[in-house]
Amino acid sequence: MTHIKHSLCSVFLALAVLLGAALPVHAADSAESDAAISKTANYLLQTVSAPQVGSIGGEGTVIGFARSGATVPQSYWDGYYAAVKSTLTETHGVLSNRKYTEYSRVILALTAIGADPSCVGGYNLLFPLADYEKTILQGVNGSIWALIALDSGNYAIPANSNAKTQATRELYLQHILSKQQSGGSWGFSDSRADVDLTAMALQALAGYQDRAEVKKAIENGVNWLSAAQNADGGFSVNGLETSESCAQVLTAMSTLGITPYDARFTKNGHTVSERLLGYQLHDGSFSHDGSKSNVMATEQAFYALAAMQRNLSGMNGLYQMSDAAR
Repeated sequence: MTHIKHSLCSVFLALAVLLGAALPVHAADSAESDAAISKTANYLLQTVSAPQVGSIGGEGTVIGFARSGATVPQSYWDGYYAAVKSTLTETHGVLSNRKYTEYSRVILALTAIGADPSCVGGYNLLFPLADYEKTILQGVNGSIWALIALDSGNYAIPANSNAKTQATRELYLQHILSKQQSGGSWGFSDSRADVDLTAMALQALAGYQDRAEVKKAIENGVNWLSAAQNADGGFSVNGLETSESCAQVLTAMSTLGITPYDARFTKNGHTVSERLLGYQLHDGSFSHDGSKSNVMATEQAFYALAAMQRNLSGMNGLYQMSDAAR
């Protein structure tokens, strides 16, 4: 019995030593990402000083600021809201006739800053997402972002009598599940797997993990991404490694509650977050492929790092915006 006790003590002591050695490394990584977020915030506040409606210099920056907790003046949010209102007035409420992810993106940004997307200058941005057929014209990408946007504020889907098919969450969810490929990935076509789209699909499914079919789909998707990870911790699409792929995978991991140190996403000692930070330049911006500054790459890295820090801090996920001030 004494021998057993001594053995157990030795095991616990060894574990304590290992954990004691590991914790400072993780703390250092967290401090490094905090510093990276701060530098990126400073860069974007200067580069995107007046965010507009757009996939670059718009919603990505707004979401990053709002969800990272970086300090910006109230005028920043007011300016973006005014820009959305002005755009809707000019376009008579039509952001796009074919790309309904435009509506999803703006809904997410407005929700993040505590604004109501159902009434902006008299327009309801949720209404277009009630048309299932038009939303999925973009393929599964449309369903993914519609579900993320609707769930961000737990919004009810408006009734749309003009829609060929009235959208429901279940329709969007099943559309996403139906497009998963046999190996566990998602792609823009049924024959081509895509890292970024797979990560985005997992972000959309994260809120439905209590369902067996979804849990299995997520497991298969995570395993596929793990196998697709490069030896340096990064990810490639069509043979090109980019920071955006790292950012989307890190966002997916964080949304699913997977830490950046998870063994499934550590290759040769290199993590996704480490590789993403390798793309940051001296001015705080991020590059697309390791060369020059790129605003889209910077925006995606910004909110991915925010997602990681929120996960490590036990806060709501990046797109779980019930904590946004209203």
